Amino acid sequence: MRSIALLIGIGLLALACVDPEELTLTGTKDLLVVEGTITNLPEAQIIKLSQAQADRLTGQFSTSPLTKASVEVVVDSVQVVTCHETTDGNYQLPADFRGQVGHAYQLRFTLPNGTAYVSTQQVLPAVSPINKVSAQFNPTSLSPQQLKGYTAAHDIFIESQDPADQHNYYRWEWKLWQRQYWCHSCRQGVYTQYKVLPNVYRARDYFVTGTELYEDCFSPPAGKAGEEAPDVPKEDWIYDYGCRTPCWQILYGYDLVVFDDKFTNGSLISQQRVAQIPFYDPGPGLVDVRQLSLTPDAYRYYKLFQEQTQQAGGLADSPPTALGGNVHQVDKPQVSVVGYFSASGVSQVHYWLDRKDAKGLSYGSTSPIDTLVKGSYGPSRDGLFYALNERQPNLEPSPPYLNERVKAKVRLWPNADRPPLAPCLQSDRQTPFKPEGWRE
Repeated sequence: MRSIALLIGIGLLALACVDPEELTLTGTKDLLVVEGTITNLPEAQIIKLSQAQADRLTGQFSTSPLTKASVEVVVDSVQVVTCHETTDGNYQLPADFRGQVGHAYQLRFTLPNGTAYVSTQQVLPAVSPINKVSAQFNPTSLSPQQLKGYTAAHDIFIESQDPADQHNYYRWEWKLWQRQYWCHSCRQGVYTQYKVLPNVYRARDYFVTGTELYEDCFSPPAGKAGEEAPDVPKEDWIYDYGCRTPCWQILYGYDLVVFDDKFTNGSLISQQRVAQIPFYDPGPGLVDVRQLSLTPDAYRYYKLFQEQTQQAGGLADSPPTALGGNVHQVDKPQVSVVGYFSASGVSQVHYWLDRKDAKGLSYGSTSPIDTLVKGSYGPSRDGLFYALNERQPNLEPSPPYLNERVKAKVRLWPNADRPPLAPCLQSDRQTPFKPEGWRE
């Protein structure tokens, strides 16, 4: 669950568990964080391990991935499935693995120092399907603190029939896909497809590239590296580079929305707001709306998390607390880990958000200075860039550098293709693969 690491990062963590143990967040405590949900969908099943560390001067928390751990999931107390570390701190189960309703799952992992941890067993509950998704533009949807006073968003509502023969608990989450047209930024450097040759220069004005692929920023030290080397300015700058291929930005919701059918068992869940999608940009987007089933213990955990993080002033009045989750140290059961390992049935709907009912300026159009790039980059495209970076894109000046024409701060040779386009690299924030349900 992405909310956990995010809230630790801003020093406002409040978590809960079956038998909570309060851990006061001070500037001297480091926390082990676990995030992972086994689902019944054919999707990547990933366990995230990270360390939340406090700055000894400011007390602010930052997170870093925990690498080289041994991670496994035990199914029904019999089958042991090993996870593979795909990227730092991300441990993925085999590609064909998916959870099954009614089966039990338990997380076990051992850190490189030999410390072992185990979770409580989680039985995956069934979930009722989402029958309908709708959206409504709301100019005052968001809290003024969320986007520096900007409050417009699309409220997303779902409809689902709650089963009458059982007590059900729900959690909703969302993910937004939008076309992205800027794929790389270089601070105090320039992007290059090919590796720059060492100690090779042209006319004391250019660094020279070879034929070996590089695909990254080239950021030489300020000043001159030698008599024949170009002079690199000491000032600070950022150049932004467009995408070489189609690319989609992935934006996540961090608000927790949970529900207990205690008083509505068997009724139609109607007009349940499950998401608030900020009006980042006038362009359309694709929203993945997910309805997850929860065990009673998991519901209590997320409910307390929701209540504590939504308090207006309580967390600021005293040091925030982290309540240990359902993972603990094997040889010291009293030592809890922040976060929760869970198993959920999931109903997912791909909803096309055309934003045709939106009124007024998008958040990305609130830039104080209009520096939209001429050519293929229209207002909505730069609007998304501004929404994400709070600045307008800054292109590397293109040659020829004649007369008063502005030169690039760092110049590469050959320069016929300057500035280049950058590839759309696969990550949890962007993808070159068209998402299912996308409309052209």
